[in-house]
Amino acid sequence: MADDSAEAAAARRRRLRWLTLAEVLGVSALVISALTLWNSYSERRHSEEARTAESRAASSKARILVLRAEVQGDGDRLELHAAGDQVIQGQSIAFPKALGVDPVDSTDPRIEASWFASGLKKARREAGEPERPRGDARLPVAITTRFTVDGEIAEDVTLYDIGYVTDGSFLGGTSIRLRGLSLIGRSSAKGAQARLDGLWKARHKGAK
Repeated sequence: MADDSAEAAAARRRRLRWLTLAEVLGVSALVISALTLWNSYSERRHSEEARTAESRAASSKARILVLRAEVQGDGDRLELHAAGDQVIQGQSIAFPKALGVDPVDSTDPRIEASWFASGLKKARREAGEPERPRGDARLPVAITTRFTVDGEIAEDVTLYDIGYVTDGSFLGGTSIRLRGLSLIGRSSAKGAQARLDGLWKARHKGAK
């Protein structure tokens, strides 16, 4: 009887050990399956987030407008183009107040010397500037551009320098010849004029 009881107890212990091992293996299998599912989900989510980030980056990049200029004629006009794939719908070009020139609106992207030449020459005289500066002179302007991107209308306000040279003398009749366009930086619509005036005064110490 004792031997039978001992054998029965041993058999029960063996069954318990096998049961415990089976349970451990079952739990391990569940854990591995859960980890596999989580890993798959994480990879999909990461891929989706990466695609979304790339899409947003591409959209943001498309909304960054940079203008390039081509000199036309004898430097009396700059023809403006978007450096990317954007299509310009219209522009407004503002000048420093010292020139006494109103902003110019245009649906044909361009800058003409005749828009501001008289005001520029007057402002330079009032600032005590030499008649013929050495090298290219610079005139800051704020260009507000309306353009299409992804089928939608967007707006960009950026400050640029118009490079120009003067021919002749102020008293003898000076002509302004445009040389090109260079980027200064972006601005808010409200702050653009103040930045223009600040740049003009900083560059022309005699300006009022």
